[in-house]
Amino acid sequence: MYLWIVLALLTAAVAVALLLPFARSASAAASGVSNARRSNSTRAGEVEVYRDQLREIDRDREGGLISTEEAENARAEVGRRLIAAAAENDQDNTGGFANRKHRIATALVTVVPPALGLCLYLSLGNPGIPDQPLQARLENPGNNIALLVTKVERHLAENPTDGAGWDILAPIYLRLDRAGDAELAYRNAIRFIGPSNARYSGLGETLVVANDGIVTEAARQAFEQAVKLDPADPRSRFYAALGLEQGGRKDEARAAFEELASATPADAPWKGLLDEHIVKNGGTPLAAKPAAPSLGGPTQEDVAAAQDLSQGDHKVMIAGMVDSLAAKLKDEPDNIEGWLRLVRSYAVLGDEAKARDALSTGLAQFPPDGNDGKRLLALGKDIGLDADASPAPGGARP
Repeated sequence: MYLWIVLALLTAAVAVALLLPFARSASAAASGVSNARRSNSTRAGEVEVYRDQLREIDRDREGGLISTEEAENARAEVGRRLIAAAAENDQDNTGGFANRKHRIATALVTVVPPALGLCLYLSLGNPGIPDQPLQARLENPGNNIALLVTKVERHLAENPTDGAGWDILAPIYLRLDRAGDAELAYRNAIRFIGPSNARYSGLGETLVVANDGIVTEAARQAFEQAVKLDPADPRSRFYAALGLEQGGRKDEARAAFEELASATPADAPWKGLLDEHIVKNGGTPLAAKPAAPSLGGPTQEDVAAAQDLSQGDHKVMIAGMVDSLAAKLKDEPDNIEGWLRLVRSYAVLGDEAKARDALSTGLAQFPPDGNDGKRLLALGKDIGLDADASPAPGGARP
């Protein structure tokens, strides 16, 4: 009921607003019609006077009071005045037609908009739908991204130092093309809960998006921080290389893209993009990196078969597999997976000395500051080995 009252009031307000100009013009038209009526009676009298003058001129000519030439001149002057008066009288009479058009327009404005609005509402509206207050929707946003963002924004307005809230909003802002808001959110997240690879990488990408794909100095610094926190992060490494390319440093850019491509699996979605940038900077796409050959380490099948052996035979079997792996690594020392497996195998056998020696030898092949070297160091830490970055004394090899 209240809805229809509100709709009626709104309709009346719109009708009044539309009719005001017509009301003013109607008042002016009414005044004009009144004046026109008075003018019409005056001009009608003038027309009759001129006609009487024409008849009087004819009588004077017939009575010989004036000559024919004088009579014609007088008739011409009176006739001119008669025509002018008659024309003005006809023009005033058109006011009634204009007034009728005004009334038709007023009727259309009064009837058509309300009728059209009512028809649209009845076909598209739903007067029986329950209210949906904003606060209630914010409490149960569901999958509505806009409501989720609004809810977090309200929370941050009351708790501006909540870094977790900023961390949630930052990537959402970026997907919504709100680069300015995303930059602020990433910076606040870093400020309040500390740096991370994802935050610095996201900040850098946001700055690139905000500058139409240009890796600015601020973006480059963000990507550098991201790579420091995770040297294997392909996104940050790609943007860092792209910044070198955009800066005209083609040799450095090509080297950076080639290094990233060498560490990228052949089936990675971005492998083709890396090859394009390598060619663009004067290089040749790298051949697909073959999978590391199997070096004969213990497999799941080997372990299952070993369960049926005696304890002594079991140890002999495992030791034989490990010795075979160590021998093959002498011929293929650049196989990082083999070194990781060898160190782990010695640790399983309880031979800490050989495990430490294998770890040190592997670090001699893969420097500790590289990605593969860091994998070896991480493994050594997991199994409790404190390895040196140099080979074991005496240059021992497995």
